[in-house]
Amino acid sequence: MPTITEEQIVTLVKLQKIDTEAQKLESLLKEIPVRIGILDERLEKFMHTVEEDENLISELNKKYRTYESDVQLNLGMIQKSQEKLRSVKTNKEYQSSLKEIEDIKSKNSKIEDEMLEFLERIEGAEKDLNERKQRYSQIVDETNREKDSINRDTEICQKDLAQLGSARDVVADSLDGAIFDIFNRVKAKQVDGVAIAEVKDEVCQGCNLNIPPQMYIDLQHRNSLKNCPSCERIIYWDDHNKRPE
Repeated sequence: MPTITEEQIVTLVKLQKIDTEAQKLESLLKEIPVRIGILDERLEKFMHTVEEDENLISELNKKYRTYESDVQLNLGMIQKSQEKLRSVKTNKEYQSSLKEIEDIKSKNSKIEDEMLEFLERIEGAEKDLNERKQRYSQIVDETNREKDSINRDTEICQKDLAQLGSARDVVADSLDGAIFDIFNRVKAKQVDGVAIAEVKDEVCQGCNLNIPPQMYIDLQHRNSLKNCPSCERIIYWDDHNKRPE
């Protein structure tokens, strides 16, 4: 491993902090489409319930109009039967016509009862629809406000990410090229993107496993680049106590 100065170790740690912060911002940006998708899905589902209410009212009104037509048709049949009464010649025909009229009136009475029931259902459905439409308007407003907030967050994240990118370039330029290449290679191998970890009491803080005692002693001289035998991260020692001569 190449030699390294304390200043470059400090620089690597600073570089890692920048990359870690950038990763957090990138994660937030990746979540933006998901957050917007959830808002759109909620709105779409609610709109679907509004459409279902409208379709229900439409079907109820359609059925009600059918009942109205049936009532009018039956009234016409009653009128014809009543006219027929004037021309009947026998008592049997007269009684038959009366029964026919009563049957039609009874049928109309049942239809009118059902019409009243449908009117109540229509009124209830229209009330529910109006309330749902008002709630839908509220959800649209809430969704738009949340989207505006998300867009503001996006702009801030993108701005901060750009600033971190510029800061990273400055820090990277101050590093030895070979050390910078090693840092990037190690980082690429790590799932969490953390390339450098501190060692405390012989324990790598990246993987929480012990390093060899001699490596820990060598590490405290802070003059050579070393990797954790377990996680392969670059490791460093940072202690304010007196270091060995």
